[in-house]
Amino acid sequence: RRSKKKPSEILLDISWHFAAMKGIKDEIKRGRPDLVHFCLLEALSIPLYFEKRLNVFVHTINNKVIFVGQNIRIPKSYHRFAGLIEKLYSVGKIEENDKMLLEIKNMDFSSLIDKIKPKQTVGLTTKGTLISYQQLVQGIDDNTCLVVGGFARGHFSDNINKHFDKTISVDKNALEAHVIISRVLYEYEKRIIM
Repeated sequence: RRSKKKPSEILLDISWHFAAMKGIKDEIKRGRPDLVHFCLLEALSIPLYFEKRLNVFVHTINNKVIFVGQNIRIPKSYHRFAGLIEKLYSVGKIEENDKMLLEIKNMDFSSLIDKIKPKQTVGLTTKGTLISYQQLVQGIDDNTCLVVGGFARGHFSDNINKHFDKTISVDKNALEAHVIISRVLYEYEKRIIM
């Protein structure tokens, strides 16, 4: 209320909206934009991304997809990031010098997979077959879609799982999404760039 924004214009964040989130459907998979922020910082600050060999998409639980442009810099400050995402939800597209930085569209996961047409789709989950990071990257190429859950707890829904060609676990422990992203992308970079 202090920001004079309508509730529909505020990014849902469990740190601030814990009471309001109690009892909503899939509560444990909502309200963690900080996790998405960490993941984007990891993915968008590496040579693989700078060399345009990595495309990044964020699919939300409400069937919206954020398309991330090439060579953009996500704010390192979480509060600036949250403001950017709130603006994105409000205007639909953020551009600079006629270059698309971020765009949000109504799109379910199935439609996203149909649009990007990966050779294979791999879900990274503790329920997957346990292999090393090195083994994982040996079996992927630039046309592989790796899917990492950006939620605090829980697993992919059946609706998402059905699109995976395989599910992989890269550690016996449940690691945070940004850790998985940084390690997998680093191993892939070592294989194809270094």
